[in-house]
Amino acid sequence: MAATHPADPVADAFEGHRDRLRAVAHRVLGSHADAEDVVQEAWLRLSRQDAGTIDNLGGWLTTVVGRLSLDVLRSGRTRPEVSLDDRLPEVTVTLDDAPAPEELVALGDSVGLALLTVLDSLGPAERLAFVLHDVFAVPFAEIGDILGRSADATKMLASRARRKVRAAQQPANAGRQQREVVRAFLAAAGEGRFEQLLEVLHPEVQFTVHTPNGRFVTLGATEVATRARLAGGAARGHAATVDGRPGVISWSEDGTPLSLLAFTVAGGRITEITAVVDPAQLALMDLPDPV
Repeated sequence: MAATHPADPVADAFEGHRDRLRAVAHRVLGSHADAEDVVQEAWLRLSRQDAGTIDNLGGWLTTVVGRLSLDVLRSGRTRPEVSLDDRLPEVTVTLDDAPAPEELVALGDSVGLALLTVLDSLGPAERLAFVLHDVFAVPFAEIGDILGRSADATKMLASRARRKVRAAQQPANAGRQQREVVRAFLAAAGEGRFEQLLEVLHPEVQFTVHTPNGRFVTLGATEVATRARLAGGAARGHAATVDGRPGVISWSEDGTPLSLLAFTVAGGRITEITAVVDPAQLALMDLPDPV
């Protein structure tokens, strides 16, 4: 926390921006711990700055937090989400035989599993441009100052990121063909049929698993097929829709959630799998009751 004093107008002004700065950093970095570090560093820089030279404190702080977040992304030193405070964002999960939500969450209003996964695939500049503009409505000119690029170049970055994000979002009804691909994968994983797994996995598939020890990513069809036992165990679960993607949820005999999987299918092959097997994170999700 910043060292505040009732008679310190700069500290008071900073506290008025703290929540927004923390939200910006967390959306960009995906880690509460990293976001707190970035915000604290922004305060330290402000405390060393002559506040009288700052015309727009909110804009100045957003620029500082943006640049610090960009440095963290480029360095690759973001932390795994392992604590209860650093949990997965909210997701919308419905069983396939249950009524679907009447409205899907707007693109900029929630970072669910699908969006979290695609944000991880964006380059640092794309990610910063998308989050600052589409989520926090920061003008392209200001984002360009952070990135050291023109407003037009920044607009192109955000547009490219937006296309990737929208491509990752699936309609509420994922479709019969996608379900069949997922069922084929689960059956092959459950029976250990390696060749059949390769048939339904995209060569560059990404398998992200959230465990009690952090988040682990496996890339490539061969590696994912080799590690598919985890997903195969979910074949005994119940088909669900997870943030608009085909998924599977399974429970223990006492009704405690065991795992949640979400799949992205394109061109008849699975391109992304996200699995949550961390009991602490599953307990914090608003998941359907067993059937």
